[in-house]
Amino acid sequence: MNNTNSSLPKVLLDLSILKHPYCGLGQIALNYVRFISTADMSVLPFRMVLLVPKKFYGCCGDKVDYVPRGSVFRHFPWLYPKVEIWHAMHQLSSYRPYSRDTKYLLTIHDFNFEYEKTSRKLERDRRSMQRKIDRADCITCISHFTESELSRWMRRPENTPVQVIYNGVEWAAAGSPDRCPAGVDTGKPFFFSIGEIKEKKNFMAAVRMMEFFPDYNLYIAGKDSTPYADEIRSYVRSNRLSNVFLLGIVEDAERQWLYSHCEAFLFPSLFEGFGLPVIEAMSFGKPVFSSAATSLAEIGAGHACFWTDFAPEAMAEVVKGNLPRLLQDESLREKRIEYAHTFSYEKHMQQYFELYARLLGK
Repeated sequence: MNNTNSSLPKVLLDLSILKHPYCGLGQIALNYVRFISTADMSVLPFRMVLLVPKKFYGCCGDKVDYVPRGSVFRHFPWLYPKVEIWHAMHQLSSYRPYSRDTKYLLTIHDFNFEYEKTSRKLERDRRSMQRKIDRADCITCISHFTESELSRWMRRPENTPVQVIYNGVEWAAAGSPDRCPAGVDTGKPFFFSIGEIKEKKNFMAAVRMMEFFPDYNLYIAGKDSTPYADEIRSYVRSNRLSNVFLLGIVEDAERQWLYSHCEAFLFPSLFEGFGLPVIEAMSFGKPVFSSAATSLAEIGAGHACFWTDFAPEAMAEVVKGNLPRLLQDESLREKRIEYAHTFSYEKHMQQYFELYARLLGK
């Protein structure tokens, strides 16, 4: 069926987070754009509508329709064109369908507010999340851990179906351009980590561990204009660590270079709804050392080495005891790559396309 037919039902995908393309959710939205740009949308029994910032108008050509992200529509949602399904690709969006006839599909990534906020802000976020859950005709969670958090923190409607759909993971195709970030010593082996530098990411644990790896550097990429980043810088100065570096936000080509050239990926995070960087690192065949907290034991799935003790000596022992084997055994490298590729965007989007069709009764 050719979906240029205006009589087809419409499915709106809320990609308003593209206003912040370098955050984790923004990266997922960019990957949706990349997939849709190359996919054959004409075979679908519906037409996609993308809610995007104005600079992304036309990002997928004429195979989809577009509606603008903006305060007018956020406050006056009845101005949006009629759609049969509204898919909020994450729970934080302030955009919502106006018509009760529109089916609302809500994707939940995490319940960070339960761990990061207190008092009035916590109660406000709980009420906001519960309203979205109560409005939803269907809910998807990005991991079984997140689904368990839904049951733990929220009143789960009895008749609302909940499905786990893992995030898709983008990996670099052979020959993709990469670029060494400024300030990286290419003559010294290094560990890599990435994420917004906040306390829940627990980067300080990896920083302390580096006292036991004088022959290695550690590069941490991600937003570093945070108090926790300042705390790390202070620790590095006070302890005269010459092998720990905060790179700030890196571009895609630089991120690919870091994944491609690191000896191992370190991810001591204490809270993740999924743990996208773990799979990204594995897609490059890299050994992964990770916290086993929250979703990470599920997503690592026997292919990562886990820390259960964050004392620097204990963490170093886990790395030193496993890294040589993980680097030398080519079969383990291939298994990591094969496992990472099970999180393809083709599989991820096909699951959502099938879900859209079921909600439409197609």
